Amino acid sequence: MTDPHAPALQLRGLTKIYGNTIAVGNLSLDIPRGSFYGVVGPNGAGKTTTLLMATGLLTPDRGTALVDGIDIWLNPQQAKPKLGVMPDGMRLFDRLSGPALVQYVGMLRGLDKETAATRTNALLHNLGLEDAGKKLVADYSQGMTKKIALACALVHRPAVLVLDEPFEAVDPVSAAGIREILNNFVSAGGTVVLSSHVMETVQKLCSHVAIIHHGQVLASGTTAQVAGEMSLDERFMQLVGGPNHTEGLEWLQQ
Repeated sequence: MTDPHAPALQLRGLTKIYGNTIAVGNLSLDIPRGSFYGVVGPNGAGKTTTLLMATGLLTPDRGTALVDGIDIWLNPQQAKPKLGVMPDGMRLFDRLSGPALVQYVGMLRGLDKETAATRTNALLHNLGLEDAGKKLVADYSQGMTKKIALACALVHRPAVLVLDEPFEAVDPVSAAGIREILNNFVSAGGTVVLSSHVMETVQKLCSHVAIIHHGQVLASGTTAQVAGEMSLDERFMQLVGGPNHTEGLEWLQQ
């Protein structure tokens, strides 16, 4: 029986090393239940590697992750159904149509055919994918692929939703719809963990945030606590180092 007071997601000493490079080093973090949690960091900071290990998609060299108090590596059959995951660049069964793919994923997650079909239709309607019809996912645009992957992550009604760059390549109208879906999910008691490079989006959406750099957590807590008197973008720059002044590119100036 899971502990109702346990964090939605607990990362404990996660470590991943590639050759001489420490992608993630002894990283620990608690994601509170019912939070909208942003994970931010520069390119190569270890965000994606951390989320892949946290969701059971990449084996850590050390450490573990617990979903609702259940160790995802010791008890994957109990932990993984609680997760909805949208990794950046994940391959889909793209020789299916969008509706067929989402319904198939729902049935893989244990839904009966009728429930999976009903939820699929509702998700595609709210994500603006109804007009795609029988078009194969392989022929989708990048933005459409993001949206169908989100539908796959949501169809079984997970407790924790983990999204890697969900707004990348998505048009502003679709992004607004996705934000509404995610906010409603959190309001109903779900937990969202979102990685993004866009600080403005994270500051507006997320109740909590962690800043990761070189595979380490530099700061974590509520978004207001981490930002302090600054904008989140300014705080991020302070922690990871601001941009260097460009040199040798005077020839670009008109």
